[in-house]
Formats: sequence, structure tokens, C-alpha cells
Amino acid sequence: MTKLTTPEACSHQTQQAQTRGATWLGTAGLRPTRQRVALAALLVGDGEHRHVTAESLFAAAQDGGERVSLATVYNTLRAFCEAGLMHEITVDGTKSYFDTNTHDHPHFYWEDSGTLTDAPSDELEILRIPNAPEGAEIAAVDVVIRLRRK
Repeated sequence: MTKLTTPEACSHQTQQAQTRGATWLGTAGLRPTRQRVALAALLVGDGEHRHVTAESLFAAAQDGGERVSLATVYNTLRAFCEAGLMHEITVDGTKSYFDTNTHDHPHFYWEDSGTLTDAPSDELEILRIPNAPEGAEIAAVDVVIRLRRK
């Protein structure tokens, strides 16, 4: 998981990060509220992709002096996903990560640290997947490879 930012940088987010965040929201037609822009700046303000949990994004916002509730962070992340700006990856049914890289790609889940990182797409081969049951269609295939350090 890429570090969101330092507390000092977060509290005084650069104009470039704010602009990048607002532009990112605009690409999906989302209204750039103060809280959305602040969270978007944390997520994409430096141009890097991130895997975050709602809790880690909330902590980064709090560390930077942003006034936002955990419920608002959850709602905002859901709105970003619905708008196609992020993908949600559920690891074990109770833990969700949100990925700013919306291209299809596999992930490594590091069990010891609870972090999610990108896995190399060019090394993954899925030769066949089961047909969807009658009346259903496959919406997505998520590949999460769990890792344990030796």
C-alpha cells in the first residue's frame, strides 16, 4: 500500500494535489465538495495509484487536520467506486480495500501486514472460468493471491 502522504503535507495539501483531486472527480461527473476534494487529493494528488482501506484513508485525513467522519469516508469511497474511479477488493469478507487503479489486474495480499499490492499481470494466466449460472452474467473476476512470509 502506497503511503498516502505525510501529516505535514496532508494538512497543507498542495494546490497541485487539490487540482488533481478535483480533476479526477470531474472525470466521473462527481460534484467537488470540500471533503471529496480533500480525500481525492490524498488518493491521487501525487499521481500514484493506491490501495487503501476506509480506516487508513480516515487516519490520513485526520493526521492532516481534515474534518471528516469515518462514515463520510466510507460513503465517499462507495461513491468513487460507483462512479468508476476506484475498485473495491474484498479480501476475506470483512476487509475491503479500495484501488485507484481501475484496470484489470491481480493483487497480492500480505497476511502479516494486512496490505494489498499489485501483482504482475503479465505473469497471470486464466485459461478458463466456469460459465455463469442461468440468468446471471459475470461482472468481474478478482484475483487475490494471499502471501505469508517464510
